[in-house]
Amino acid sequence: MNWFTITSFLVILVAIYLYAYYRSKNINTQDSDGYFLGGRSLVGTTVGMSIIMTNLSTEHLVGQNGQAYVAGAEVMAWEVTAAVAIVLSAWIFLPRYLKYGVNTISDFIEVRYDTMTKRIVSILFMFTYTVSFMPVVLYSGALIFNDLFGVGEFLGVSSMTAVVIIAAFIGIVGIIYLFVGGLSLVAHSDSIYGVGLLLGGGIITVLGFIALGDSSFLNGVDRLLSESSDNLNAWGPVDSTIVPWPALFFGMFFNNLYFWCTNQMIVQKALAAKNLKEAQKGTMLVGFFKIFGIFFFVIPGIIAATMFGDGLQMDMAYPTLLNEVLPQWAYGIFGVIVFGAIMSSFLGALNATVTLFSLDFYKPIINKKANNRQIARMGRILTVGVGIIVIIIAPLISLFPQGLFAVIQEFNGLYNMPLLAIILVGFFSKKTSALGAKVTFVFHVITYSLSKVLLADIHYLYVWSVLFILDVAILYIFSSLKPDKVEFEFEKYKNKVDLTPWKHSKWVGTVILLTVVAMYIIFSPLVLA
Repeated sequence: MNWFTITSFLVILVAIYLYAYYRSKNINTQDSDGYFLGGRSLVGTTVGMSIIMTNLSTEHLVGQNGQAYVAGAEVMAWEVTAAVAIVLSAWIFLPRYLKYGVNTISDFIEVRYDTMTKRIVSILFMFTYTVSFMPVVLYSGALIFNDLFGVGEFLGVSSMTAVVIIAAFIGIVGIIYLFVGGLSLVAHSDSIYGVGLLLGGGIITVLGFIALGDSSFLNGVDRLLSESSDNLNAWGPVDSTIVPWPALFFGMFFNNLYFWCTNQMIVQKALAAKNLKEAQKGTMLVGFFKIFGIFFFVIPGIIAATMFGDGLQMDMAYPTLLNEVLPQWAYGIFGVIVFGAIMSSFLGALNATVTLFSLDFYKPIINKKANNRQIARMGRILTVGVGIIVIIIAPLISLFPQGLFAVIQEFNGLYNMPLLAIILVGFFSKKTSALGAKVTFVFHVITYSLSKVLLADIHYLYVWSVLFILDVAILYIFSSLKPDKVEFEFEKYKNKVDLTPWKHSKWVGTVILLTVVAMYIIFSPLVLA
């Protein structure tokens, strides 16, 4: 790291901010719709890039490539199979969310069940984002940023001190972003960071092949195919600790439906689209990106395994490859890409948390007479307050045992399957049961918690497979035997945007689904492995 790297990093960072500010300056962020949902003005490319950058963090660049370094192409399941759920989001989920005119996922829960169930879901979202997701994103992102760019060495401080400084810097910049411009400013920044990630991530892969082939890209590809063909099998063994192949059709599929179709921080970006057509365009863009994300988040790890052998720690595979192939002058540019990935994930969760509290608790409980300007003002106050709390919590992640990150990720299993179940039943059944929804949540939380003790040796994706089916069964039984007295009436709810679907959504979605199948054929013993 040198002064040229720092200067180029800061110049590009400021330029992206100025571009985003210019693009979003016409949005009235003093209004709640403007602050939380970008005035429902986003076009497809902005929606897509914003969702991509909210989803991505350094755990994708470093974590997934690290897993690929150890286990090979089976890791691609986290990327490629997500495209199936994303297409279903565009075809099934988004039209219904927009039809009911909801601002949040929990709004939909209230529409189809009751206010208490809505608040249970909101609390679970906010607790998870604040206590686990955002602190882990900041801490692990700062840790990796320091490993990649040697900030501690440059500043002459310990690694831990450097991580605290980096996490605080990212957090403060993120808070300022959201405070000043709301979702619109963040989304337009994400569109630039997303392009940078596509170009930067692809260039690292190309440079990796060139280095592997002794200055020849084609020789590098040939060496990977000849020496690492075993690592190109996407079908993980039944007893795999990462992605066993049967879980692709059950636990992984259900988890993808939860994350891409019912997770507030992801869906909120699509709800900010100016109409259904732009929301569908944006999500389809995400679908294509997830399929070809294998070339950014999996192949570099396999290249590292071929180039360096098995002597590296898992999470050092990508940083080692980066230091091997990236020209010194490009460190500032790539630093912005990594910085943007960390900040975008942090802000996606922060914006979702602030939105949920402001719309689900502040307006209906704390200040029932609040107008849109007062709600937006409360959103700004919460942005600063929650952001500071997360910045304080982030360094404390280091006090926990190694491997806790995986446990924190599995924490989502406490509520992801029952949430998916109650939304799906709410979509396709006129009869619903608020009591059944609550019983489903209680049953799932207790059963899943017991499974972590009694079935600790069974992969959690298998556990989710069974629990999702049981959750749906319980809710369906209650909806049939103990339904709410009043059947659901759509006419009571009004859409806020045009619901004309994108005319190409069917065939584009079909192409995405067929490409997913093709990728699993290519990365199998039938072709490459």
